[in-house]
Amino acid sequence: MTQTTDPTPESTATPLDPARQVPLEAQLAELQARHTEVSDAFLRAKAEAENTRRRAEEDIAKARKFAIDAFAESLLPVKDSLEAAIAIQAATPEQLTEGVHATLRQLSQALERNKVLPIAPPAGTKFDPHQHQAISVVPADQEANTVVMVLQKGYLIADRVLRPALVTVAAAK
Repeated sequence: MTQTTDPTPESTATPLDPARQVPLEAQLAELQARHTEVSDAFLRAKAEAENTRRRAEEDIAKARKFAIDAFAESLLPVKDSLEAAIAIQAATPEQLTEGVHATLRQLSQALERNKVLPIAPPAGTKFDPHQHQAISVVPADQEANTVVMVLQKGYLIADRVLRPALVTVAAAK
């Protein structure tokens, strides 16, 4: 006895069946369109990232180049004052001293405006190796490892040590 089975469309469909190829072709076209769309979005994002990086590099270069402008501009009046002092031939010592003090005030103000601040710890301040440089250790009537005297002021620029203060430090008893 031979039995015949009713073949279903799935069991008789072959990969080359035209009825199945239409949906595959549609899927392929859809995937190709999606691939093109994603590739385009990727290229645009890549170009935008490159443009952003290039602009950031240009901004950094300009900031470095022109960062000193404000500082230099604030020093020009100091230079003008010094040139004016030199130009006065018959200045008395009192006039010169007064002019030097005025010029020093101008310079101090210019430095302060540009966040260059002095480090001049008062006697008795705990020695800070980040802001002070010990030149010598001397016997003193104060706590050990404290500043006895400032030999030369130090300076900070925007909270960073530009030059440490040169100090003498009290020795341990």
